[in-house]
Amino acid sequence: MKIAAAAYKFDWFDDFDAYRAKLTRWVEAASDCDLLVFPEYGAMELASLGGKDIASDLEASLHEVARAQAARDALHAELAAAHGIHILAASGPVFVGERPFNRAVLFGPDGVIGHQDKQIMTRFEREEWNVVANPGLRVFDTPVGRLGILICYDSEFPLLARQLAEAGVEVILTPSCTDTVAGFNRVRIGAMARALESQCVVVHSPTVGSCDWNPAIDENRGRAAIYAPSDGLWPETGILAEGEMDKPGWVKARVDLDRVRESRQDGRVLPFAHWPESAASGVI
Repeated sequence: MKIAAAAYKFDWFDDFDAYRAKLTRWVEAASDCDLLVFPEYGAMELASLGGKDIASDLEASLHEVARAQAARDALHAELAAAHGIHILAASGPVFVGERPFNRAVLFGPDGVIGHQDKQIMTRFEREEWNVVANPGLRVFDTPVGRLGILICYDSEFPLLARQLAEAGVEVILTPSCTDTVAGFNRVRIGAMARALESQCVVVHSPTVGSCDWNPAIDENRGRAAIYAPSDGLWPETGILAEGEMDKPGWVKARVDLDRVRESRQDGRVLPFAHWPESAASGVI
């Protein structure tokens, strides 16, 4: 299959039609692919629909974006159906209780496939924004492969990816939103490590550029990439495709999922199979 990872820049919208036009352009530009991945908190640009006072307020912006969820879901479902593709929509706040989860929704040609909520919250999410975790990982069996999602910070925790790998996940989608190069590199290194130890493909989609009207997404650093294990069956660097730093646009790569299975069974090294040995070791 062919995968596209977005390096996504925020825009201001005076109405939902402007957002519809932007998303339509982005999807059309990657409609030659089977799976499109958008970044963490990419939905926050919809806070602009509430005007400057709402968009500049941390709490009010969460509620404004959440109010647009139904319309945004409908648009993604429409575009996935029109192009016969799978889309991981940019994540955003969803209020189920008093406080919001950070949720990414997966769409296929037949509509919503399911969603994944972020598992482990950053300090900003915990201490300033009060976005909360919703424990529980999901596995998505789709025509384009068995998929799992680790949202940004989640990619830095090996045991989360291990659970997905043991459940047969072949491709891990990692949408991210980081405001420093150091933050981007933490996710990048985590994503590459997860590809190495789980012997699978990891798709990294970040936000990029500056946004001076919302304090949660004001600075965004990163580059889109698609990673694989450097185990002899993939590129020596473990990089299938990688964009330029902070440059908006799509990064695309063709992926043979049979090679994931071959890596786990007959790679030059077998970290996926040998993982239990690391768990069995102890400090002497």
